[in-house]
Amino acid sequence: MGEGNHQGVWVFAEQRNGEIKGVVYELLAKGRELADTLHTELSAVCFGHDIGEVDQLIAHGADRVYLVDNPALLNNQEDLLTQQLVEMIQQHRPEIVLAGATALGRALTPRVAAALPTGLSADCIDLDIDAEKGILLQTKPTFGGNIMAVITCPEARPQMATVRPHVFSRREPDGSRKGEIIKVDFNRERITSRTKLVEFVEEITETVRIEEADVVVAGGRGLEKAENFEMIKELASAMGAAVGSTRAVVDEGWIPYSHQIGQTGKTVCPRLYIAVGISGALQHVVGMQTSECIVAINNDPNAPIFEVATYGIVGDLFQVVPLLTEKLKKR
Repeated sequence: MGEGNHQGVWVFAEQRNGEIKGVVYELLAKGRELADTLHTELSAVCFGHDIGEVDQLIAHGADRVYLVDNPALLNNQEDLLTQQLVEMIQQHRPEIVLAGATALGRALTPRVAAALPTGLSADCIDLDIDAEKGILLQTKPTFGGNIMAVITCPEARPQMATVRPHVFSRREPDGSRKGEIIKVDFNRERITSRTKLVEFVEEITETVRIEEADVVVAGGRGLEKAENFEMIKELASAMGAAVGSTRAVVDEGWIPYSHQIGQTGKTVCPRLYIAVGISGALQHVVGMQTSECIVAINNDPNAPIFEVATYGIVGDLFQVVPLLTEKLKKR
């Protein structure tokens, strides 16, 4: 789709079991900034069935909500969502379409972009507007996370991007905001589907989910062997924290992938992040650098992790961590 007369910023408001995902509110906060810069409207597009708190999308910044409510959409069947979203984009012609880089967002948006066709930047960590050209600047790690690339889509529309959860901060909801909820009909018979959802199985491996935790304790290769990762789990248990790790630790088989933080893992934004035996490679840092307070424990005073740390402890983690755990248990 060429530039033409496209206006407005859209956020795909992903839901699961009728509950809107947290990343949606983060995208609405950034989407509000982008829409205000472009002097245009911000819309949320929500597919599902019996979705609660749709008005919260307006309270968090949307001017308009396109609500597609149908039992066939309850489980987010991708081919149904793709065809419906493509038709809505073709009809309303938004300038920008944003989605969370969740499992669904990563599967759905490339299909939509290919069908339109237009460009898509995946796994962005920042978004901005080029003041001179009025186009979307999409920042993402590339070349293994060693450089940050700023990508633009100067000709095709809409400009599409997925953004990792916890990259942007939510704004405080404003219950007095006024907006419009537009109910869109979904004709299941008209849309063809080549897939059938047999069963949805949710994997739960963490005691505390790292994406939602206020405190995360993460371990790296400095722990030397799998048995020593128990120190991280003990410290996390003493603090009621989630357990995280670097990719190297997951690759060694010390802990499941669901705990991996970084470019090829999850992005977290806790109030407190404790990095133990982590050198601080950019690939890991992009997944935790927005944490409010970062405490690094490492015996190398020149480790890159200290460049992003709020507080640094230069010392032997095998002495520091047990002492810290003991102190916390006494409290």
